[in-house]
Amino acid sequence: MRDTPVIKGASDASRLRVGIIVSEYHASVTGALREGALAALQHAGASVDGKTVTIITVPGAFEIPFAAHRAAKTGAFDALVCLGCVIRGETPHFEYIASAVAHGITTAAQSTGVPITFGVLTTNSKEEADARAGEGCSNKGWEAAMAAVQLANVARTLPSIEGGARK
Repeated sequence: MRDTPVIKGASDASRLRVGIIVSEYHASVTGALREGALAALQHAGASVDGKTVTIITVPGAFEIPFAAHRAAKTGAFDALVCLGCVIRGETPHFEYIASAVAHGITTAAQSTGVPITFGVLTTNSKEEADARAGEGCSNKGWEAAMAAVQLANVARTLPSIEGGARK
């Protein structure tokens, strides 16, 4: 087992172009997620002055997969971070939206080959959402951004479909 190769994504965003797709619905929560993601990217060495990080806003969580797929297809990003919030209500609407968003983000990543992470909160209450969007590295926006950085670096290390290592 000691000779088994291990590929681990570095937490270095200094050479990455990252897009953050953030829902405007539940803005107080998604704004905190966005700030957490930006703080994580800056901590990882990204320039958050508009040169390497782009923020893309969408009306609600349901629109995130469309934006993620289109952004990934541009070739402008090494990774995308999807941020949103769906809070359970009194109808089955929550289940439909949460499921559609999760499947859509997964499909976008798989069909484009661009690492896309899931920072969409699915909570029972606004209080639960606020707790997951607090300050520091337990912020789910922070976690999704760091996962995107690590996955983008894994993707750069792995051989491409064409057979050569990515630069």
